[in-house]
Amino acid sequence: MHPEQLPDQMTAIEITEPGGPEKLVSSRRRLPQPTAGDVLIKVAYAGVNRPDCLQRQGAYPPPPGASDIPGLEVAGTVVKLGQGVEIWKVGDPVCALLTGGGYAEYCTVPALQCLPIPMGFTLQQAAALPETFFTVWSNLFDRAQLKPGETLLVHGGASGIGTTAIQLAKALGARVFATVGGADKIQPSLDLGAERVINYREEDFVSVIKEITHNQGVNVILDMVAGDYVQRNLSALAVDGRLVFIAFLRGAKMELNLAPVMMKRLTITGSTLRARPIADKAPIADCLRKTVWPLLANGTIKPIIYQTFALADAPEAHRLMESNRHIGKILLRVL
Repeated sequence: MHPEQLPDQMTAIEITEPGGPEKLVSSRRRLPQPTAGDVLIKVAYAGVNRPDCLQRQGAYPPPPGASDIPGLEVAGTVVKLGQGVEIWKVGDPVCALLTGGGYAEYCTVPALQCLPIPMGFTLQQAAALPETFFTVWSNLFDRAQLKPGETLLVHGGASGIGTTAIQLAKALGARVFATVGGADKIQPSLDLGAERVINYREEDFVSVIKEITHNQGVNVILDMVAGDYVQRNLSALAVDGRLVFIAFLRGAKMELNLAPVMMKRLTITGSTLRARPIADKAPIADCLRKTVWPLLANGTIKPIIYQTFALADAPEAHRLMESNRHIGKILLRVL
């Protein structure tokens, strides 16, 4: 497709005002134009992520300069290049991490935040990759420095982040444990490589972790829960353990006894991706391309896709996300 064939307008999903899923409404928008260093992508599929729900509720506004359209990851085809872009050409299939704008027929994104479609993958499968794989790599391997032979506890093991973290940590040599919120989510997490899966509705994860690690605790915990989990996480960590926060589903504020941090020399860290500059995200993309994309191509790891909705059914996709019934990723089909 040549630039002159591109339409002036596109269909997108906008948030009319903060509120429930019904506030996601189809609209017509002007086609975005790539600035220097960007590409314009014709979107085939877009990922649905929990930050999209938070944005819809008014709790996670887009960073300055980002599109107000929700959507943090897509897969599609490059249809126009911004000035200075040489690493992609028109017609290239890519998947990409966005700061917003994914729930639309077209979106712009920095060229350095695009990745090739892994060998043998469809665009649908590739759309399930960027947000979770960037997040997991950045937090587990960059910040927490998870090493082969170490132990990892993943909270929310059945989520998009969880299914990715289990597989990637296992593939790179860690022992992995996970918590899930129902008996139906145990076997899928085991199948992905978790050594022990804890149904937090029926078992105390601290007791289970101490038992299976012979009272040593785990080296790293990936936590999207926070709230009352924080103190329990400190108890479940080993000496020199690392606790990494990526979300606060049970709240960001709590009363905390910090003595275990000193006694066990613990590290508490965390990050968000969305507002970080391109210079931070580009090295993560390079690591994924070199280390993780071959594992996707050879089938060692794979995205777990639970359900795909039409773009116009974005409200239903958000309702599913907020029900916590899903295992893995939820997508929107834009084709």
